[in-house]
Amino acid sequence: MPLMDESTPLGAQIARDHRRAERLASTSFPPPQQTRILTVANQKGGVGKTTTTVNIAAALATHGLEVLVVDIDPQGNASTALGIDHSVGVDGIYEVLINDYSISEVVQQSPEFENLHCVPATIDLAGAEIELVSKVAREMRLHRALSAFLEEREDSGRRIDYVLIDCPPSLGLLTVNAFVAAREVFIPIQCEYYALEGVSQLLKSIQMIQQHLNQELWISTVLLTMYDGRTRLSAQVAEEVRTHFQDQVLETVIPRSVRISEAPSYGKTVVTYEPNSSGALSYREAAEEISLRGIRNG
Repeated sequence: MPLMDESTPLGAQIARDHRRAERLASTSFPPPQQTRILTVANQKGGVGKTTTTVNIAAALATHGLEVLVVDIDPQGNASTALGIDHSVGVDGIYEVLINDYSISEVVQQSPEFENLHCVPATIDLAGAEIELVSKVAREMRLHRALSAFLEEREDSGRRIDYVLIDCPPSLGLLTVNAFVAAREVFIPIQCEYYALEGVSQLLKSIQMIQQHLNQELWISTVLLTMYDGRTRLSAQVAEEVRTHFQDQVLETVIPRSVRISEAPSYGKTVVTYEPNSSGALSYREAAEEISLRGIRNG
């Protein structure tokens, strides 16, 4: 096979991606000192929140870490992307929040990774916001269930390294449960017009949770998604987000990618669907940054 001509834009990109893949193949991600629980949140829809959740989870699992995804979005898209059954009649996070099931009763293993598990969201979750209103300690239900599950795993010698909670695009009781259960907030922000619109409301909600329900909660990670290096707009949005959030923003940005969009239709993440694509490599590099930041902040 002839060498790729790096003097062309396509050739240069392919060569860069090849070098990135080689480096990542020989890189191990350090496990955190204690389980890290990240709620992936942004009440604005279409920012790549679920895509980010499942691909960061897959990237961490690819590098040998034990990962749990909690799908708390009634649409169940994270469950779909991970190839997890969430059809009618399947027990999932609804049963945990409303019927006091333990997470160990509903958790499923990913068909792609033995070290990646998911608590699925079924259509029943659509009514959970209303049903939670009358429950005792309604904001704490996920926190209690998750704490018990993590303790079980720790006692069995199979500690979970990362928990990623995929929230619905709203600030209702499901998202409040996710904020109370987590220690870190992970905000994906798309590189498009109005990117920061609504983020101020999210920040106010986080502040309220910190004051009244979870003092340990903090915004640890911001990830720029849907970045198009050909446009001035993407560069401007990236600069604005970095100015606003500073050190919380990952250096890695996630490009616009057909492969990222295609992967869920096959019940896969882009990390398993097209592992050497620019999108997959970017998510793996973002996961690497997250793991290294955990060591520095631990």
